[in-house]
Amino acid sequence: MELYSGIDLHSSNSYLAIVDASGKRVFKERSPNDMATILRLLEPYRDQLSGIVVESTYNWYWLVDGLIAAGYAVHLANPAAIQKYSGLKHADDKHDAFWLAEMRRLNILPEGYIYPKEERPIRDLLRKRGHLVNLRSSLLISLQNIITRNCGIKMKNNDIKRLRENRVHPLLTDNEDLALAGQVSKDTIDFLTRKIWAIETFIEKKLELRDAYKNLVTIPGIGKILGLTIMLETGPVDRFEKVGNYASYCRVVSTQWTSNGKSKGKGNKKNGNKYLSWAFSEAAEFARRYDEKARVYYNRKLRKTNFMVAHAALAHKLARAAYHVMKDQVPFMPEKIFT
Repeated sequence: MELYSGIDLHSSNSYLAIVDASGKRVFKERSPNDMATILRLLEPYRDQLSGIVVESTYNWYWLVDGLIAAGYAVHLANPAAIQKYSGLKHADDKHDAFWLAEMRRLNILPEGYIYPKEERPIRDLLRKRGHLVNLRSSLLISLQNIITRNCGIKMKNNDIKRLRENRVHPLLTDNEDLALAGQVSKDTIDFLTRKIWAIETFIEKKLELRDAYKNLVTIPGIGKILGLTIMLETGPVDRFEKVGNYASYCRVVSTQWTSNGKSKGKGNKKNGNKYLSWAFSEAAEFARRYDEKARVYYNRKLRKTNFMVAHAALAHKLARAAYHVMKDQVPFMPEKIFT
């Protein structure tokens, strides 16, 4: 008889559950997050287990990799798409684990993509670069605000980021408090800039855009680093049936429920890939600045709405373009989206 297992994974322990083909519960046990212990608990059922379901939590790598290495068929559950069983009076770790196994038994499990183990480290390194870029951006905005409040001028990002020349210090030198605030900000921005460059240099030497993704750099606002980020975060583009599915995964579409013309709330804004959302937001900003057709499109939107909506619309267009560029392996065609 086939068996189905669900593992409710937490930061320090996991709850293991197994059901048979009729839904009968045949095993339950809480285990520390130790691979050897988990494999020992599963071993008596190995030959009958048709699959093990693990929820896609922030720390799933080690468990999924260990189970696959041990020869088990593993299914990664998509938590954003899972619906709780309505008949439950309450829910806890035991019920969550059994519900994962039950969804697999009933063949209603919404599955996530198990990203190849070999490519995760460099993808995580690119994510760290994005984290540093965000930190630097917050410091740049803060320093610009200090300068604007006290000097009445708006200093450009590139002027602040200059490594060989400190254009900030002369503006704030008359007040020792402001001078220290400016110097601390400038030193930290410079430090982050050097670390960002170090990551970019390392990645550019180690990784190239694969053939199916090479045309990403023909899209306005997307250079090699953003192209690599999109490639690694997207994975096989064929897993997205339609361009709308990809745009939704990139979080570049609005989420709203309506009925009879009235708003009934919003969907899950966090459903999708936040790193792709960031990548296309960055691409939209660069495209707006440096590509004429993208800027014309952005300005046309801006005349009808605010800058946030116009920026989101441009990011949406670029994400849709990226899907077709990857799917059809063709260069970017501006006439397809900027019309």
